[in-house]
Amino acid sequence: MNGWIVLLLAGVFEIGFTTFMKLSEGFSKWGFNILFAICAVTSFFLLNKATMQIPLGTTYAVWTGVGAFGTAVIGMIFFKDPTTFWRVFFLSTLIFSIIGLKFVAPES
Repeated sequence: MNGWIVLLLAGVFEIGFTTFMKLSEGFSKWGFNILFAICAVTSFFLLNKATMQIPLGTTYAVWTGVGAFGTAVIGMIFFKDPTTFWRVFFLSTLIFSIIGLKFVAPES
């Protein structure tokens, strides 16, 4: 499978594990704890697979960027995190940076 697709999936599972961590309320709700663990293990597994095709620094930057962006959006939509112009602006620059890394990163 294409390394970039694997990497984006790893980022999606990162969004999942941060969301389930929040929903677990301090790891006190076992159903969400289990979902957190499944997403975390899957995310790291896919991240590891992506590093076989994409340079490590790029892989890590994209993984954390996708996770940070997605988690921030989930927070704004579902957890009433602040949605200000500057917050949305800087999250948008994060996405542009991730796209830029895709265009400049050599694939192994």
